[in-house]
Amino acid sequence: MTLQQLKYVVATAEAGTMSKAAAQLYIAQPSLTAAIKALEEELGITIFKRTNKGVLLSSEGEEFLGYARQVIEQTDLIEARYFKAPHTKRQFCVSTQHYSFAVEAFVALLKRFGGGAYHFCIRETETYALIEDVATLKSEVGVLYLNKFNEQVLRKTLAEKELTFHHLFTAKPHVFVSAASPLAQKDAVTLEDLAPYPRLSYEQGDHNAFYFSEEILSTLDSQKDILVSDRATLFNLLIGLNGYTICSGVINEELNGANIAAVPLLVDDAMEIGYITHSKVGPGRFGRLYIELLKHYTSETNL
Repeated sequence: MTLQQLKYVVATAEAGTMSKAAAQLYIAQPSLTAAIKALEEELGITIFKRTNKGVLLSSEGEEFLGYARQVIEQTDLIEARYFKAPHTKRQFCVSTQHYSFAVEAFVALLKRFGGGAYHFCIRETETYALIEDVATLKSEVGVLYLNKFNEQVLRKTLAEKELTFHHLFTAKPHVFVSAASPLAQKDAVTLEDLAPYPRLSYEQGDHNAFYFSEEILSTLDSQKDILVSDRATLFNLLIGLNGYTICSGVINEELNGANIAAVPLLVDDAMEIGYITHSKVGPGRFGRLYIELLKHYTSETNL
């Protein structure tokens, strides 16, 4: 296995076809195909599934790609430090539940360390997909919460996938509502106060068990339920339909505007919010920087 072969794998995964990758690498396609096939035979795995439209990563290939990117990143740092080689395009990906502080840290990372060329990715996604992203090293860091309801199941899932949960802060439950909502005028609200209003939640796709819900108290009955897939839509519906969503209460007005208010919810529960990393493959340089920024933006959070 050579560093060049690792670069071939990364380039092919990003291009989607052998022909495009070969053109970008300035090599003949048969040479690229042979190099990757030799690597697959050496490792005893199938990295790419060949189709009539190009190539797709296998599950083994997704995991290998994460390791390959880590090796290339570290090699680039060594070459830049000791051989004065120019930096290649910087790469980093994080997967997260729908938290404004995770976006805030991502923005700060790009502003401070992005440089002149980068390929960064932030995925606000379903809880199970988030866990899979970090397990297969698509993402170096994942951001999610635990509480007394989901903790046993999620910790078991994380352990099975060789992932580690790291504590950031503990938040008492709040609801996000429109700033114009009658609920926004209250110092705190009860579940009875919420009953007449639509409840908004993030859909979880095929893995829609309550344990993977982004909202605590998801098992409680509601007469008006709306599922959404992205934060902008949820906020628009909070305003347009006078709805609510149960949350951590952490919101960035600069990023999300002044039309959303966070109101304490009077229930006996709490959210332990943290980040996950792979137990066997530590975060790279940008992963570590992002974690430090996460800690910075949540250091005074104890709602």
